[in-house]
Amino acid sequence: MESYLESKMPEMNSLLKELVNIDSGSYYKEGVDKVGNIIRRKFEELGMYVKVHRETEYGNHLEIKCDKECEPKIIIIAHMDTVFGVGEAEKRPFKIIGDKAYGPGVSDEKASHVAVLYALKALKENGSDAYKNVHLIFNSDEEIGSRTSKAIIKEAAEGKDFSLVVESGRPNDAVVTERKGVGRFIFDVKGRSAHAGVEPERGRSAIVELAHKVISLQNLNDYEQGLSVNVGLIDGGISSNTVAPEAKAQVDVRVKNMKQAKEITAKITEIAHDEHIKGTETEISGRIGRPPMEKVEGAETLLNTIKAVGKELGMSITEVSTGGGSDAAYTTTEGVPTVDGMGPLGEFSHSEKDEYVDLKSFPKRTALLAKTIERLSSHLH
Repeated sequence: MESYLESKMPEMNSLLKELVNIDSGSYYKEGVDKVGNIIRRKFEELGMYVKVHRETEYGNHLEIKCDKECEPKIIIIAHMDTVFGVGEAEKRPFKIIGDKAYGPGVSDEKASHVAVLYALKALKENGSDAYKNVHLIFNSDEEIGSRTSKAIIKEAAEGKDFSLVVESGRPNDAVVTERKGVGRFIFDVKGRSAHAGVEPERGRSAIVELAHKVISLQNLNDYEQGLSVNVGLIDGGISSNTVAPEAKAQVDVRVKNMKQAKEITAKITEIAHDEHIKGTETEISGRIGRPPMEKVEGAETLLNTIKAVGKELGMSITEVSTGGGSDAAYTTTEGVPTVDGMGPLGEFSHSEKDEYVDLKSFPKRTALLAKTIERLSSHLH
């Protein structure tokens, strides 16, 4: 299987180049759909059934199975959107330097699109029916919280035995077994304006009120327990000689588990309602939007299977946890054993110049994905 994939590297690199050179930011429906149309065509050429979930605002989502009626037990999730705007692909198109490929979205996660396709091709070429046990979701809005695809993923996860999410693999052949949950809260403070030189005592400064809250929010951080709270954006006031009548803050929150999520939401709400400057009012909006990816029953068995397959391929698979969120959260909350980071090795996602995928890892990590599908297929309920 590995030698087959090695022989297909020119094809794989060619497809990767085609995908990377298409702008497909989350808000650019036309570009995401271009990527989706290529993926749809490739899987239909493989003889698979592709259902298109049409969207009006964001790109369409793809749901792919061996045929319309089959009921596979392994779900694989990939996302077609990137964080980059229109024109980025033209500004820095796909290029290969040494053993690394560069370009917008090359690692996050267009190399994974190619890997999934060729993993199934390899299984089919090898005479294995394991490709029939796969239910693929290619969604278009992962980078903005899977707003319209979350329900599709959750529905597809029902009754599944295993979930493989193909965000990029990590250095040292690592896969991801835990991810933090992600939340966003907005504080909107209303005060009362006054002339700062003539009658400042009549004013109620929304900025000063917000300043008290910012300190309280930052004091919630507990990095050792995996909790981070970051006031990353503030705005307020109308001029330097006016007591500020309004101020706003945007807060990013990362949590390790759902217990933490509930506790921190309560504390943030309490801080919002605490009044330091009499006569100000604070509205709070937002929530923990993407739950954490936690290890569920069966996750350790899944990881051990991947490690065993890796060992047969001469790889020493390790596991890591990370602060970034992904769609893996939506399968773990459904109780499905999940491992993320099953794509080719890459680093510096979202970077404007450093993001790369390690081409040396491409055939081997694709073989790891294919053989894991094959091994798991022998353990299905």
